[in-house]
Amino acid sequence: MAPPDTPPVTPTPTHIAVLDDEVDITQLLGNYLKTHGFKVSQLHNGRSLMELMAADTPALVLLDLGLPGEDGFVLARQLREHWRCGLVIVTGRGDAVDKVVGLEVGADDYVTNPFDLRELVARIKAVLRRIEAAPPAAATP
Repeated sequence: MAPPDTPPVTPTPTHIAVLDDEVDITQLLGNYLKTHGFKVSQLHNGRSLMELMAADTPALVLLDLGLPGEDGFVLARQLREHWRCGLVIVTGRGDAVDKVVGLEVGADDYVTNPFDLRELVARIKAVLRRIEAAPPAAATP
């Protein structure tokens, strides 16, 4: 048993990156996720996401597909090719073809607007559980 003067160990909050070109959406999601104990990075373009990924890879990325001048599917593919993190597409694109393509390029889940914030948090936690339970990826020669 630890001596009484030893402070309790506080777990590090799970880091989530929220990428959406609409500031209102990143703020809404960021504030809500913070109330659930997550550390949140709010981003508004693909370049800032890639910079974050190189410096401090989050456990999970919430990615909007409808970014001006950028292809969200390309960003999703880049994330999957270069980093091991959860990926949930959160977008207004509800067409079945977009959903299939999003999942095929590597998204762990696909959520369309409008969505319930409680359901989104449940989906995030489910993806994080799967990631934590998965064995580390083997190095490729």
